[in-house]
Amino acid sequence: MRQNFNLGLAILLAAVTVAVYWPVGGFEFTIYDDPSDVYENPYVLGGLTWHGIAWALTATEDANWMPLTRLSHMAVAHVAGMSAGRHHQVNLALHVANVVLLFLVLAWMTGARWPSAAVAALFALHPLHVESVAWVTERKDVLSTLFWILTMGAYAWYARRPSVVRYAAVFGLLALGLMAKPMLVTLPLVLLLLDFWPLGRLTGNAECGMRSGGLTAKAERSAFSLRTAHSALRVVLEKVPLLALAAAASVLTYVTQQAGGAMRFGHAISFSSRVSSALVAYVAYLGQTVWPQGLTVYYPYVADRPVWQPVAAAVFLTVVTVVVVVAARRVALGYLAVGWFWYVGTLVPVIGLVQVGRQWIADRYTYVPLIGVFLMVSWGAWEACHAFAPLRKHGRFLLAVGSAAVLAALAVAARIQARYWADNETLFHRNLAVIRGSALAHFHLGAGMLGEGRFSEAATHLAEAIRLDPADLASYSGLGYVLHMQGRLDEAVAVYRQALSLKPDDAMTYSNLGVILEAQGRRDEAMAHYREAVRLDPDNAGGHDNLAGLLLSFGRLDEAIAHYRRAATLRPDRADVHRSLGVALLRKGDFGGAVGPLAEVVRLRPDDAKAHNNLGFALVSAGRAEEGIACFREAVRMDAFLPDAQKNLGWVLAAQGRTAEAAPHLAEALRLRPDWGDMADQLARIRAADPDAALRNGAEAVALAERACALTGRQNPAYLDTLAAAYAEAGRFADAVAAAREASALAARQGQRDLAARIDARRLAYEAGRPVRRGAEPPAPTSEPRP
Repeated sequence: MRQNFNLGLAILLAAVTVAVYWPVGGFEFTIYDDPSDVYENPYVLGGLTWHGIAWALTATEDANWMPLTRLSHMAVAHVAGMSAGRHHQVNLALHVANVVLLFLVLAWMTGARWPSAAVAALFALHPLHVESVAWVTERKDVLSTLFWILTMGAYAWYARRPSVVRYAAVFGLLALGLMAKPMLVTLPLVLLLLDFWPLGRLTGNAECGMRSGGLTAKAERSAFSLRTAHSALRVVLEKVPLLALAAAASVLTYVTQQAGGAMRFGHAISFSSRVSSALVAYVAYLGQTVWPQGLTVYYPYVADRPVWQPVAAAVFLTVVTVVVVVAARRVALGYLAVGWFWYVGTLVPVIGLVQVGRQWIADRYTYVPLIGVFLMVSWGAWEACHAFAPLRKHGRFLLAVGSAAVLAALAVAARIQARYWADNETLFHRNLAVIRGSALAHFHLGAGMLGEGRFSEAATHLAEAIRLDPADLASYSGLGYVLHMQGRLDEAVAVYRQALSLKPDDAMTYSNLGVILEAQGRRDEAMAHYREAVRLDPDNAGGHDNLAGLLLSFGRLDEAIAHYRRAATLRPDRADVHRSLGVALLRKGDFGGAVGPLAEVVRLRPDDAKAHNNLGFALVSAGRAEEGIACFREAVRMDAFLPDAQKNLGWVLAAQGRTAEAAPHLAEALRLRPDWGDMADQLARIRAADPDAALRNGAEAVALAERACALTGRQNPAYLDTLAAAYAEAGRFADAVAAAREASALAARQGQRDLAARIDARRLAYEAGRPVRRGAEPPAPTSEPRP
């Protein structure tokens, strides 16, 4: 019965959490870290592949080693593609799982159902946790916390009956959690806190359990006695392997963040300033917990703050620490010490003593630490109902009503806070409303508007971001791109050069500057910049793509193809790169090789008629005519007004002698593009010389052939040959002979002696008053795929 009741509570907690966060399924990605972590990350876009898995296990991009989190993004992309809603829903599902598991694990460890449910409810609904759920990039928070809670459960299982197998489960789950986010480095110490309360392993009373919420009287009397010293030492020593694992993860994290430049900002801040900031942050988080107002995505670092702030914070923190320590020693209030040191300890990696990034505090950093505060509040309220006589009669009722009111208020606040994450613009307008003069908000607003083509608005925000933070490289890059799009190339060059003066080794800036130099006709300079971009960052897909395009314009096909291949490997989601690779291979004459990239374009853009047309061209050129015809037919079905598809379909059908099928497509191509001489010539051949009398029409053939010859200034001997056949079909044999003589002479002058001989043979028929049948050969295709 008890288990069924707990299950019912778990389902209720899950349902309420889903109800509050349900709108996130309709949210967009934000351009704050989501591009590099998810929807522009080539490995994530590629889904679960062996190459991608190897990258996830070794990558330290964004100054973090988080293979499990990266694999989770790849798995979602593999199943659901780049649907922002699906990625958000996975975050929500993990948050719901954390809520349920937190309740079940605490209830199992303590035997106290209602305080455990209260902790889980506060964890589920507090607005400070919205960021971890509503921001796709923060998958690492919700995923790592899943393993945090599972590790706690496994540890409680181990504590009941220690064994190697159970300890291995604890060790393995901790390792997995660290692979999701290194925030779990403090978990071994939290397990030590749990040994004190509620497990009682440090007090010599492992069976203390929980009845009303505190240690039993027997446990209280035996706490810290000499009799328990030996068992306490064993409990501490068993954490050594876990601490070693956490230490290794800490070193790895420090090294990767140092190498990735994440600590560059922190190195400029004195240690005393960092200590002051950390002290104030501890109190600020508590203030936000009690009154969650003014929450936003970014709180800029404040290096110089009034002296009274860190002093007051230090006094407050010291007083609270002394109170909880004394309370834990003298009365059955072990949860106070555990909750407080949980909060203080788990914040250490992100409190700013080792400053990473430019933020002072962040809502996401409270996802796990606030569990400690919720423990203190929930068990404290529960104890008060039982410990004080005035509350014993109606205490539970008052507690239930008060808890419901608090949770309802938090649910409403969380729902409101979640709405700020609906899209990029809403998120950063909110940031500006809370933090006036936020350079980061102006940058991300400008970048988002740039992506929407709102160049004037984007330029305003990016210029303001530079004014507020003249050292922000990203704002210069964004403004340079806007100026480029506005055609203000000289200004764009100047902005990019400013960016390079700030960071001379930035590959993206070199690539972007190269694009503008190329647009200005300074192709040698552009080439140098592209080469520098790919030298600085061999994984810069845009740099490889830009360099390949310029090499292609110089006719250096092999080099261009090599860089296109690299770009396509790095960005398998970019159809334009695959198309460029396919076209380059076609230009080289590697028709079979072009089929693969152009087929990938069709896979990525199945509704793109041009993509089907391009693939059809490659297939026909590679000798796979029937497959090519199928592609052309699909292109025409999708877009009957695409002249290339009509032309190519007509050409290949004519080449197979299927002129009755070819003629309508050739006529439609010519209608769409009246200036296409080759189509006029091809259709004229059918009208003049096809064996099927129903397809021949001398007058139409003459009109078409004369148009083709006029379009080329009568400098194409094949077109003149067709004109001669058309005259013959119309019964104008004298004109046919004259046209044939002109065609033969022109072919001879151009060195086409075989063609001249064939024309002379047909001229003899004209002189005898006979038209020709199948006399004009179908031309080779002349149009390469178009984007």
